[in-house]
Amino acid sequence: MNKLSLKQVILPIATLAIVIFMYFGPITRTAFENVIISLVIIAANYFEYKGKPFSALGFYRDKFTAKNLFVLAPLVAFGLFVLYVFAIVPGVEMLTGVPIDYSSMRHLEGDLPTTVVWLLIVWATAAFGEEIIFRGYLMRQFVKFFGESKISLVINILIFSSFFGYMHMQQGITGQIVAASTGSLLCIIFYLRKYDLWFNIMVHGFFNTLGMLSFYFGIA
Repeated sequence: MNKLSLKQVILPIATLAIVIFMYFGPITRTAFENVIISLVIIAANYFEYKGKPFSALGFYRDKFTAKNLFVLAPLVAFGLFVLYVFAIVPGVEMLTGVPIDYSSMRHLEGDLPTTVVWLLIVWATAAFGEEIIFRGYLMRQFVKFFGESKISLVINILIFSSFFGYMHMQQGITGQIVAASTGSLLCIIFYLRKYDLWFNIMVHGFFNTLGMLSFYFGIA
């Protein structure tokens, strides 16, 4: 473990406790739960990193470019979506013998206003929310404590992609494994891009947009 101050230990532990309480506590889960948790994380980072919470998450100003956000990220998202549709989902369904449960999204078919609303929600809660929580905070805090050796990186990805998959319980066991597999790829992208959270958010957002459009057109 790296040499850390008391503040650098206590704040992440307290923040993790809040995250666990929000996800598994007695309070009713809402669509904007990830947004609330993200705000808690930003506040915690504000105190841990002396008023500079965003760079600690991976919001780098020099990475905020049109090429990265609107050319490279959509291309990576499209490639990830193709892999998801033609390899990950069929492979996991074959493994479990259970089709992925998309029933919670069936109401989007042919309903443009609802689809637009859901796109906005998904960008806020999944693209921004999940990336801030799982990649920007949890993954980077793990690196802070345990470094970037190969074994640490593998454990890091396994822990938080599994957690990420578990949180998609509404899609059934197949959906959880699929989400964990997709989450591990997002972790790898985050690492390869040197913790560029802007890039991951855009990849995640465009990936989900393709999914929402598939539901809208009834091809999912």
